[in-house]
Amino acid sequence: MRVLFNIGHPAQVHLFKNPIRELECRGHQCKITTIAKDVSLYLLDAYGFEYEVVGEGKPTLVTKAMELLRVESRLYRIAHSFRPDLLVGGVGNVYVAHVGKLLRKPSIVFDDTEHAKIDHRLMDSFVSAICTPSCYRSDIGPKQVRYNGYHELAYLHPNRFTPNSAVLAELDLAEGDPFIIIRFVSWEASHDLGQHGLTLDTKRKAIHELEKYGRVFITSEKLLPEEFEKYRISVPPEKMHDLLYYTTLLYGESATMASECAVLGTHAIFCDFAGRGYTDEEEKDYDLVYNFRLDESSQKGSIEKAVELLRNPNLKEKGREKQEHLLSDKMDVTAFIVWFIENYPESIVVMKENSKKRFV
Repeated sequence: MRVLFNIGHPAQVHLFKNPIRELECRGHQCKITTIAKDVSLYLLDAYGFEYEVVGEGKPTLVTKAMELLRVESRLYRIAHSFRPDLLVGGVGNVYVAHVGKLLRKPSIVFDDTEHAKIDHRLMDSFVSAICTPSCYRSDIGPKQVRYNGYHELAYLHPNRFTPNSAVLAELDLAEGDPFIIIRFVSWEASHDLGQHGLTLDTKRKAIHELEKYGRVFITSEKLLPEEFEKYRISVPPEKMHDLLYYTTLLYGESATMASECAVLGTHAIFCDFAGRGYTDEEEKDYDLVYNFRLDESSQKGSIEKAVELLRNPNLKEKGREKQEHLLSDKMDVTAFIVWFIENYPESIVVMKENSKKRFV
């Protein structure tokens, strides 16, 4: 089988890296194309993948629309030459849906972001299947295939990931030292346009309060105010998951990082205007993520909750216990993705009949 993977965001490098490797080990041919966004090219290089760049991340709807045409033109030429049996993409990957339709080849998108409305309007009529976590809030029609997992379990399930404590030395930390990671996002994704995240005042207060309980490190997709620069993290992006495993708490605006923490047994505060079905479930069923909106009261409450958690001297131990519960419920998502692709389209029927099917 010949499979083309189009990477639209750095998180999708993580999502697809293990399925690509496993498919290739099984004798399939995989082609990677990518949008140059944030650290996506850095990660692909760090993991040793060959790829072709088909476009760049753009900050506004107008520039995104103009780039869409360029991306699809380049992707079509590459796909036409590669002759894929199947095209695969992540959240909002309109490109594989359109190009797949032009080539008369099936396309699969793995989506977990309910409020990506614009992407769904452009994509759903053309895509062949949309795989979503079982906790996805929306019913998006007959092409939706639910599975019992999260994107983050494709690369952080214990079958796929073993934390390396060596990363701590890079920050002059030892195992057991308390430290907090704060995450700010760019708010430039098409599903985030018009949103602005936490206020500067909330960011200041969060840093001031949280550093009473350990060292504070900031990771940010955008430029930081000069007053925050001393907190900026210096760890290479490919080592971030090791750090999330050992950190005492995550506080910030990233749904992906909050969910990564949950599956690693680390508590997380997630602040966002819309939330996600998976972070809702990680709070309701596993008590590992705490969701807050962006009104003034909620922002204040997010800091109060973070302080409440940090006052618990057994927070890390509690997190590991909760992680065991989560992992006992959920699947190895890499195993699911590989199985779904190898058995497509029969895999759609199987998952429709049993979305709780386990993969080992």
